Amino acid sequence: MPTDTRYAFDNRADEAVDQLQVLESSLDPITASHLDRLGVPTGAHCWEVGAGAGSIARLLARLVGPTGSVTATDLDPARLAGSTGNLLVRRHDVRHDQPPGGPFDLIHARLVLLHLPERREVLATLAGALRPGGLLLIEEFDRSPLSVLTPADPSERELFSRVIDAVLAVLGDRGADLDWGRQVQGAMTDLGLTDVHTTVQAESWSHDGGARLHEINSRQLQEPLLAAGLTLDELTRFRALVRRPGFEALSYSLVSTSARKPA
Repeated sequence: MPTDTRYAFDNRADEAVDQLQVLESSLDPITASHLDRLGVPTGAHCWEVGAGAGSIARLLARLVGPTGSVTATDLDPARLAGSTGNLLVRRHDVRHDQPPGGPFDLIHARLVLLHLPERREVLATLAGALRPGGLLLIEEFDRSPLSVLTPADPSERELFSRVIDAVLAVLGDRGADLDWGRQVQGAMTDLGLTDVHTTVQAESWSHDGGARLHEINSRQLQEPLLAAGLTLDELTRFRALVRRPGFEALSYSLVSTSARKPA
């Protein structure tokens, strides 16, 4: 059972800026391709849940145009710019607060529900906030094994795996479920949603690209990682490894599941 259900990452931490930038640069093209496939019509009303620094909310605002609207919410909107034009920013706890308006034509959440022990209840809330025919897109990281793709000593590979496993264990202690992504399709089907479709994407992350997330996470979670038995020397060597020019590792798999509310 989780021992601590606080969200593991602090949006106000110094590392949060880099963390959000790495996630945006690595994942926004994937999300954008799914939105293009689903079709976001001009004039649509959208809800971006857990908007982070707001890159997808701004993309949606461009897609829906001035006759549409996007509500971007976050438990801590510290990294979100204020409301402007057709983009409304709100502080919102998706676990406890009522949906911010609606019904919505499209709702998107990326790397949000996996952190919430109440994820199934939240998914039901999101589905309930859709208009008939509305679309829901949920994207989550998966626990798929990560591996170093470039030449490395066996000791370096073992260190990489050990630190990644410790990070996932800390997240699990905080209430996250890295197996949730592959359960979303079934949960959406149980809610009566239709046209349910899942894709899984992974790619190589380089030392100056997505692999930076590993270093950033290790800094954000340093205290619980040390408490879990890692040493500062091990974390220092891990950070040097993932920063090493030419280093590449397989990314987390991003599981993207879309569905439609029956008309």
